[in-house]
Amino acid sequence: MTAFARPSPFARRHFAHGHPGAAAGPSVIGALPEWDLSALYPAMDSPEYAAALARVDADCKSFADDYRGRIGAIAEAADADDALDAAIRRYETIEDLLGRVMSYAGLVYSGDTTDPTRAKFYGDAQERITAASANLLFFQLELNRLDDARIATLLAGERLGHWRPWLDDIRKEKPYQLDDELERLFHEKSVTGRGAWNRLFDETMASLRFEVNGEELTLEPTLNKLQDADGTVRKAAAAALTKVFQENLRVFTLITNTLAKDKEISDRWRGFEDVADSRHLANRVEREVVDALVAAVQAAYPRLSHRYYALKARWFGQPQLEFWDRNAPLPKTEQRAIGWDEARDTVLSAYQAFSPQMAGIARRFFDGRWIDAPVRPGKAPGAFAHPTVPSAHPFVLLNYQGKPRDVMTLAHELGHGVHQVLAAPHGALMAPTPLTLAETASVFGEMLTFRRLIEAAEPRARKAMLAAKVEDMINTVVRQVAFYSFERRVHTERQQGELTAERLNEIWLGVQAESLGPAIRLGEGYGVYWTYIPHFIHSPFYVYAYAFGDCLVNSLYGVYQKAQDGFAERYLAMLAAGGTKHHSELLAPFGLDATDPGFWQIGLNMIESMIAELEGMD
Repeated sequence: MTAFARPSPFARRHFAHGHPGAAAGPSVIGALPEWDLSALYPAMDSPEYAAALARVDADCKSFADDYRGRIGAIAEAADADDALDAAIRRYETIEDLLGRVMSYAGLVYSGDTTDPTRAKFYGDAQERITAASANLLFFQLELNRLDDARIATLLAGERLGHWRPWLDDIRKEKPYQLDDELERLFHEKSVTGRGAWNRLFDETMASLRFEVNGEELTLEPTLNKLQDADGTVRKAAAAALTKVFQENLRVFTLITNTLAKDKEISDRWRGFEDVADSRHLANRVEREVVDALVAAVQAAYPRLSHRYYALKARWFGQPQLEFWDRNAPLPKTEQRAIGWDEARDTVLSAYQAFSPQMAGIARRFFDGRWIDAPVRPGKAPGAFAHPTVPSAHPFVLLNYQGKPRDVMTLAHELGHGVHQVLAAPHGALMAPTPLTLAETASVFGEMLTFRRLIEAAEPRARKAMLAAKVEDMINTVVRQVAFYSFERRVHTERQQGELTAERLNEIWLGVQAESLGPAIRLGEGYGVYWTYIPHFIHSPFYVYAYAFGDCLVNSLYGVYQKAQDGFAERYLAMLAAGGTKHHSELLAPFGLDATDPGFWQIGLNMIESMIAELEGMD
């Protein structure tokens, strides 16, 4: 745990693809799995969970009693190598316990965020963990007060050398850390500050109901209607979304303004120069690399999204597409529901063809009840792969409804899961991967699945699949960079005062028009669609990680196509490194360099080549 706030358990929540397809009947999809959280704890009211909470309190307090104020002296002692190694191992064990307790509470809550019992359980767990872990804040702060020369000497030791990646990482946070009491204040107030506003957003969003053609729906099925084959259904769903978002605009505007101000205060106290610098630090990526990515994508808008949506408008026989038709299925395209068993077999066979080891790890998620797939009222929308802790197994949440994009989402989240399993041996401190590279395995899993499907497709189906993949890539690259631009403008303007709902709508429409191009007609009702994007609330500036991951995967896949021998082994070794290596070290074996200005063009050119192929089919 760093001196910064403990990350949300939903850090992997995935909305990169826009909206999955319309719902299919349960008889077509088949029985969907629900996860079994007893692998963490038997139940919310179980003695085992109560005992874990008690142990959290005791372990955090005893650690502080044994080490607070003593790290400097321990580091100067003759047995510093052994003594500090023992302290870090004990700290890591506590971190694993903290993560297990909070993971369980978060997963229970995500199953139904509208249930008052679960909401209280989650809120109480947050408060308990925050209070207990405040006793640990001193450890990294005191480690970072050690002289650079002394740290270098210690890292040459046999035992401390093992922790070099983690110690190097926390040293990067040193310039932005405050004194112990301020860090403790920030930490303890996070429950009633950012954490409370995050929870308000989640519970508000889960409680919303949308009436579409006489049917009352939650958010996820309503968004799914935007991919219905019937244009009147898509229009009705868009109108319902606009109406309900507009009715709740005041609360979403307040949440956005409050969280942006909260971040500005934190950034100012810590000394961050740019509104996104804290995210770059957390991602262990240089600002210049992100700026290069964003500039490359924005420059490519005309040859990617503008070009594709103009092509799609022609397919629909229209000069422009309404915003609710942006993700519509192609005209005269078969809308076959994909059953769960078929989806599972499709993804596993694609993984198997690439690497039997990768498929074996993915198969565990199905065999061990680590997946929760059905759509349920109150359930967290979207999808995520929760890493839990290295001593446990990751869990995957989906809202599966039988469309091709749902299969891609399954492939995506299982990619995360494989990555998390492979990195777990590094332990709670070094297994976590920066978000930019965390999206690599997920997007690569999608690419493997897509390539597997399209190779066997008939010409008409191939066109539909290729178009769907291009739309996914646009949603993952162009749309996420537009989201990043929206956040930058909101957070920058918020420094001068609160933003009105009208101004937020205006900024949103501006970045969307810029990114989507003239072939998409953005009606006035679309101005409120910024309200439902959870990343803006839970993980400010997270979104560029999707574009980073997609472009990186396109480059990796290009290397794979040219030289497959030994690639799978190098790829799995990259995933297994977890958080122990910088992105430059991880990409070097593939001959790739994200600091090269031309690097991002490799990925963007792959998207452009797919659009050109579609134009050839027109």
